[in-house]
Amino acid sequence: MSPHDPTAKRMPMPKGLLLDLDGVLYVDDKLIQGAVTTIDWLNAQRLPFRYITNTSTKTRDQLLAKLERLGLPVREEQVFSAVQASEAWLEAQSISRIAALVCDSVRLSLQERFEFDESTPEAVLIGDIGQAWDYDRLNQAFHWLLAGAKLVCVHRNRYWRTGDGLSLDIGAFVAALEYAADVQAVVIGKPSVSFFRAACDSMGLSPEQVLVVGDDVETDVGGGQSCGCQGVLVETGKYHPDLVARSAVVPDCLLRSIADLPALLGGCAGNGG
Repeated sequence: MSPHDPTAKRMPMPKGLLLDLDGVLYVDDKLIQGAVTTIDWLNAQRLPFRYITNTSTKTRDQLLAKLERLGLPVREEQVFSAVQASEAWLEAQSISRIAALVCDSVRLSLQERFEFDESTPEAVLIGDIGQAWDYDRLNQAFHWLLAGAKLVCVHRNRYWRTGDGLSLDIGAFVAALEYAADVQAVVIGKPSVSFFRAACDSMGLSPEQVLVVGDDVETDVGGGQSCGCQGVLVETGKYHPDLVARSAVVPDCLLRSIADLPALLGGCAGNGG
């Protein structure tokens, strides 16, 4: 049986799906072939799904705007991001004063609900600030943690894919702060079990009824499986066969791309945009 023949190993139709965004449906601002057609097929089947993402550089409104601009059908409730989950977690913990190492657009969103305190914050929230990472910022965060602040990260991905290839992600900085301050970070996004469970809950489904589709064998597939979901790995985005071979995570199925998902589930969507 060819691992790239989705009809050779058809999976039972799930009750819902969790679809990673970057690397599965698009890379940067370029759609992956078959993405729109597959979403149209899911909608025709009336299968509930969520667009899930660890991105810490975009608010929900920005994600909605991007999906609409790319031509991907979307409703507001279908977007489930690690930034949203981070805000919900902080509020659930009654944390109101934070130091936010996040991009400007996310800071604007956070300031509507939290007080920015760079003296004695209750939590240090780590997101992606790109080229702004430097020794002074890390050292300041280190001192906040020594003073008792919680270390909270939107996610702790090791790397991500841009149009130029793989790039270092914020997980490296989170690991450095954990080591230096001798603390354990609270991870909000993927592969956190709580993230996947909350995404399933948002559809009114149990994890056993849900299929996760992602390009990261650890974060997407492993995270989903640890929650009880089935996990499909696509060979687009950050997928790299050597990294998959070294991983202890075994996907339930391997697909060339999102375009093959309908055939895997018993349908046929073709390879349109």
